[in-house]
Amino acid sequence: MKLRGIKVPHRKNTADSTPKRLPTPERVTIPMSMHIGKHAVPAVKIGERVTVGQLIAEANGFISAPVHSSVSGTVKKFNEIPMSAGTKTTVVEIETDGLQEISPDIKPPVISGFDSFVEAVKKSGVVGLGGAGFPTFVKLAVKDLSAVEAVIINAAECEPYITSDTRTMLDKTDYVARGIELLQKYICSKRIIIGIENNKKACIEKMNALAESMKNVEVKILPSVYPQGGEKVLVFNTLGRMIPKGGLPLDVGAIVINVTTLTAIAEYIETGMPLVEKCITVDGSAVKEPQNVIAPIGTPLEKVFEFCGGFKETPKKVLYGGPMMGISVPSLDVPVLKMTNAIIAFNEKDARLPKTTPCINCGKCLNQCPLKLDPRSISKAYKMDDCEELQRLHADLCMECGCCSFVCPAKRHLVQNNKLAKAKLNKYLREQQEENKNKEEKK
Repeated sequence: MKLRGIKVPHRKNTADSTPKRLPTPERVTIPMSMHIGKHAVPAVKIGERVTVGQLIAEANGFISAPVHSSVSGTVKKFNEIPMSAGTKTTVVEIETDGLQEISPDIKPPVISGFDSFVEAVKKSGVVGLGGAGFPTFVKLAVKDLSAVEAVIINAAECEPYITSDTRTMLDKTDYVARGIELLQKYICSKRIIIGIENNKKACIEKMNALAESMKNVEVKILPSVYPQGGEKVLVFNTLGRMIPKGGLPLDVGAIVINVTTLTAIAEYIETGMPLVEKCITVDGSAVKEPQNVIAPIGTPLEKVFEFCGGFKETPKKVLYGGPMMGISVPSLDVPVLKMTNAIIAFNEKDARLPKTTPCINCGKCLNQCPLKLDPRSISKAYKMDDCEELQRLHADLCMECGCCSFVCPAKRHLVQNNKLAKAKLNKYLREQQEENKNKEEKK
């Protein structure tokens, strides 16, 4: 048995592009929400001078992450800006002074055991850097470490265009090794599995050499089938175990961590510098000079594209992330985020949506869904406002990978319908839960 998937064009044009560092921009706009969970709470005031690595927003609750300044300069204002998800978020706008003075608070954390390791990860501000944005310390705060049979390092990088994880493996191999040593010491010494697609020959060579020099580390070479990097797909294809509905990798004895996320943790443990910059892939048909760029978090996307020579054609669509799961940005003023692994700009031809036609009931969407969902029926139930049917169809399991839309010969917007269906179902389930709670209180 294997989980389904599709073949997509790789277009890894920048795989051999060693990252270039962007000059410090004149201003940065740093959001308080760059992760799943509660927004961080600002810890600085207008007019205050800040330095690189300084805490500027504190975590607000368990599922939250602190935010640090990526530049030295002066806090000019707080503002609200629209984000790609359609929501607004509070941002701290900092006018840079060009000095990039390091905060005096920067020092390697003292780690004496598991609890202090998890606390250090929390203070690093690191979230899922593969695009998910889930606060990493929450994932590592395992109550029963004996339940962890394997840690899977996600190095699949299956989205077209994106090569920032590739550069991590090639340029920061030593930090990958140090990250693995931390996992072995504090989380799991049984098995460390590096899952990587077979189209990354140079990375495989590097990771194989690393694995051979360490104990209990193995490289699992996976087919180049999208969405190989999806958590449920990766766990199944490395361990042969299916994560149950509504479950987590830990339910089958695993923790999954992105390779760049792991490297960021290792760098923080060694240097004390929290997550303040990102290596991002800049590519797409509208970009003059596609390349990998290291940019301070909060840098306007416009400045990143300017660094890459600007546009050879006017971009008609710009995405955070890749073309399969990426999200369109409302303007080029939006900033580089913690979980930004790529920004892709398409010209008019590539951005134009194909004309949709009626469903011909071919079943391709069902046959290619990695989780064996039925996008046709989900779409129908959504339009009929039938939440009970959406629940029966497990619409909330959709990982929004886009396989259904990609293979649909009618070019229907199936993944968009799935997203809307998930939102409708989740609202319905919350209302049902509240209703049941009220009934219990009245008894």
